[in-house]
Amino acid sequence: MKREDFFELLHCNGQYRFADLFETIDEKTQASILAQADLIDFDMLEGLPRPTEGEEESLVSRGKITPIRTLTIADYAGDVDKYRKVGIDALKKGKVAALMLSGGMGTRLGTKGAKGVVNIGITREVYIFQRLFENMLDVVREADAWFHVFIMTSVLNDESTRTFLADHEYFGYKPEYVHFYMQDMAPCLDSEGNMFLEAPDRIAISPNGNGGFYSSLVRSELDSVLHNGQIEYVNVFAVDNVLQRICDPVFIGGVIDNGAASGAKVVAKASPDEKVGAMCLEDGTPSVVEYYEMTDELKAEKLENGEPAYNYGVILNYLFSVPDTDKVVAQKLPVHKVRKKVPYLGYADGRQYTGPEGPERFDGSGMPIRDDLITVEPDTPNADKLELLCLDLVHLLPSCLPFEVVREKEFAPIKNATGVDSVESAREMLKANGYEL
Repeated sequence: MKREDFFELLHCNGQYRFADLFETIDEKTQASILAQADLIDFDMLEGLPRPTEGEEESLVSRGKITPIRTLTIADYAGDVDKYRKVGIDALKKGKVAALMLSGGMGTRLGTKGAKGVVNIGITREVYIFQRLFENMLDVVREADAWFHVFIMTSVLNDESTRTFLADHEYFGYKPEYVHFYMQDMAPCLDSEGNMFLEAPDRIAISPNGNGGFYSSLVRSELDSVLHNGQIEYVNVFAVDNVLQRICDPVFIGGVIDNGAASGAKVVAKASPDEKVGAMCLEDGTPSVVEYYEMTDELKAEKLENGEPAYNYGVILNYLFSVPDTDKVVAQKLPVHKVRKKVPYLGYADGRQYTGPEGPERFDGSGMPIRDDLITVEPDTPNADKLELLCLDLVHLLPSCLPFEVVREKEFAPIKNATGVDSVESAREMLKANGYEL
């Protein structure tokens, strides 16, 4: 990014303090920061209100939450063949693409690389990426048609992900149908709403949330593949569910046949307290209520048939209409603030560095020569990460079809090394479904 463009973005978004700090840094370090700035989605700062004293509220307030009717497995049992035919027809005509959210790292799984490279095999190598590509190849064979696969990586794992999949020949998937792009980053903000440094030559930034998949795709200019190829639907899915069906013809056909602008695969929740978002209506429009937003009253609410009112959890497997998504994203998704512990450049006493405090000598990196200037690892949340969420896209699109699938056959998330939603639990579910590990 050019220096003048960076300054214009900072001033347009009220980041005057960071602009002043930037001017105290030498040219070599400025160049590092300007290169990093190319990764940042500064649109997330546009119109962002400056915090007031004691403010801890989310930037996005929720409307009235009420139950939504889910298309259950029993509901569509008689329509499976019809839905499958509609879905396969859409795949054959090239109207559907897949989009993998793969920006995360496998730190909690004991690896420094992308989560998708984790080996979950027991007697042989079976990678998370492998399971997902094998699932997609099942659909390719069923439909006798290839579909495009977009893989959203992050600045942390882009190169390693590309290399890993190329080395493994995309596990049999045609490489000309695989497209990579990096997720945009968002600046972290301190308690006063200011950007800050994480290290002498590094801005504190974080991924812009799972809802940033489309704006990041557009910035990468890969949306041309969607529009030039006349792709009408994108199946967005998370990398960590190794059992999920991707570009599932029955799901696609169900959404299309019901005339919905989007669809969400859901499963019956294991318990009211399970940590998955639940489909709902928000002010009368389809939406998702996150598990941490579920009050005791919502958990206890029942339908007329006695079932829990919010019994179906989303598994982050959505089908979005491309034309409708174009319109919504062009108008911008709401920005969420999430209070987190974010490392920052500061002093030994914990104060954040905001620029030279007086006449000082500077070293070759442009930073003041002081022994107490360090990267501080905070013990408590100290900054806001800014995120865009898929649930807002669901809510802003004209309609959404909650579509139940069999939990035991399509929901094996891997978030932990052991215990619930872990490598261990996923292995057991894969074996129960006949997969050799």
